[in-house]
Amino acid sequence: MISKRRTEAQIEPAMENEAGQLHMFQRGMMTGIPIMLGYLPIAVTFGVLAKQAGMSLTELTLMSLLVFAGAAQFMGTNMIAVGTGALEIIIATFVLNFRHFVMSLSFMNQLRGIALKWKLPMSLGLTDETFAVSALHSEEARKENGAFYYIGIIIVAYLSWVLGSLLGGILGEIIPERLSQSMGIALYAMFIGLLVPSVKKNLRIGLIAIIAMLINAICVQLGLSTGWAIVIGTVLGGMSGIYLFKENEQ
Repeated sequence: MISKRRTEAQIEPAMENEAGQLHMFQRGMMTGIPIMLGYLPIAVTFGVLAKQAGMSLTELTLMSLLVFAGAAQFMGTNMIAVGTGALEIIIATFVLNFRHFVMSLSFMNQLRGIALKWKLPMSLGLTDETFAVSALHSEEARKENGAFYYIGIIIVAYLSWVLGSLLGGILGEIIPERLSQSMGIALYAMFIGLLVPSVKKNLRIGLIAIIAMLINAICVQLGLSTGWAIVIGTVLGGMSGIYLFKENEQ
């Protein structure tokens, strides 16, 4: 009888803990729904463009599964379409996603109360959107089972991006080629959408973008491949920002 009571006393806290984990996970998923609604149309567009660029359904889906970075995937797909080499694509996407180092440091600092075993997998699901939403709900990290809240946000974002890419790849085989080609404007619209809010805050960011664009154009005129032109324009344009923002601080 005593042994039975002890067993029940051990089971009840475990069940309560599991219920708490599920509750936090569900709350995180609900918080991530706006990200899902934003990701789905962009992911579908990526899938269509990737299919148009010559990637197979398996390749474009694996790209979303393993990379999970919208801007990098769009740029990578565009570079694949123009016949860019693998090394150029890797360097260009690395430079483009370098901001993730800074975001990860900030995110890990926010999750100081959460065990490392949860931090590592969550860092793989960090994007601009999941980072922004998580930063708005930083108080959840201090709650019991807070890790499951952020896992819920990341899972919703990740699944919507992967499934949207898969759907786009399927549609890319069905919709007329003229319509799929017109969706290429989404690439430019997305980068402009990322740039404009930053330019509104600081005009120097717009100047950096113009410098990078001019360097890219000069490199192409000098006979460099499109891939290396993008890499050099991105790196030198970014380095110009060091000087411009240093002047701003003075």
